[in-house]
Amino acid sequence: MATTGQGPLAGVRVVELAGIGPGPFAAMLLADLGADVVRVDRPGGAGLGIDPAYDLTNRNKRSVLIDLKAEGGAGRVLDLVERADILVEGYRPGVAERLGVGPAACLDRNPRLVYGRMTGWGQDGPLADRAGHDIAYIALTGTLSMIGRPGEPPTVPANLVGDYAGGSLYLVVGVLAALQHARTPGGTGQVVDAAIVDGAAHLATMIHGMLAAGSWQDRRGSNLLDGGCPFYGCYETSDGEYMAVGPLEPQFYEQFSKLLGIGDEAPDRNDFSRWAQLRTVVADRFKARTRAEWTEIFEGTDACVAPVLSLREAPHHPHLAARSTYIEHSGLTQPAPAPRFSATPSRVHSGPARPGADTEDVARDWDVPSMRTLPTKDGTD
Repeated sequence: MATTGQGPLAGVRVVELAGIGPGPFAAMLLADLGADVVRVDRPGGAGLGIDPAYDLTNRNKRSVLIDLKAEGGAGRVLDLVERADILVEGYRPGVAERLGVGPAACLDRNPRLVYGRMTGWGQDGPLADRAGHDIAYIALTGTLSMIGRPGEPPTVPANLVGDYAGGSLYLVVGVLAALQHARTPGGTGQVVDAAIVDGAAHLATMIHGMLAAGSWQDRRGSNLLDGGCPFYGCYETSDGEYMAVGPLEPQFYEQFSKLLGIGDEAPDRNDFSRWAQLRTVVADRFKARTRAEWTEIFEGTDACVAPVLSLREAPHHPHLAARSTYIEHSGLTQPAPAPRFSATPSRVHSGPARPGADTEDVARDWDVPSMRTLPTKDGTD
């Protein structure tokens, strides 16, 4: 399926060298924004890949199959690179170079190319050549140490903080900034080194400022925003569900305490020495009703309280449904593209790309005759 050219990045061409984790998600973001993303899949697929029919990180993309280790494989990728604006790869340092598609080869073919490199440790440093995953990257940056309750092991936040926040989002910011530079008079292409350790550390900039000022304790569950505060956290309800509480400002806390019904029995929230006692009072009150009952009580107020919904429940919340925060496409419920644009709206126009399914379309649309000699998804020429 040809791309529709809709979104603020319409007309931008991206080559994605297939991988796992933050690279594919970053390329999906570019595709959601309207870029024509061609994913170069490898025969046999990725080691940790899910069924391609359900891999939503490959939506809005097109796919070709190229064996970079086979004769002519690198040349075909370079033919695509010659017509691209951005390339995204997530190999260990030096692998792309050995395959013949490293920055030097690509920029020689296309001097205005933005070459985006996505790794955990970065392109240099003592750990650059080591294997790793999200949890190790956020562990070394101190980010993981902040998440969880005191006296318990740190809580693993799925792979959202490292792979996607510290990785994908920083890569997208980097390649778009570099693309802007490349398109200015006298601008050139360049390499963007996006490392999850760098991004995850950068996410905690505000916290480091608070730490330096003495307003953040370097221990888990002891601060205003890490669950240490009794009016910023989650509380269990009588049916085993949870409510999220966050009335930090005094005027919001006043509504919260009134609606919760703790009144004068609650300790002064400004008395840190009685925070444990206040937590007990709040927890006992929430255990008295179900999540649905508390949701109704706090509905329409500024008490900053919300039910903790599951992944399957979230799309049905009235606010998210009204904004179409979740959509259904190709039979799959999924988050809609974000953010939103008034003049160049983006949308999901195609489901997950199947490996090798778009070879002929890409060869035609990008004018790359060498692609027509590649096998199709069923293995035929």
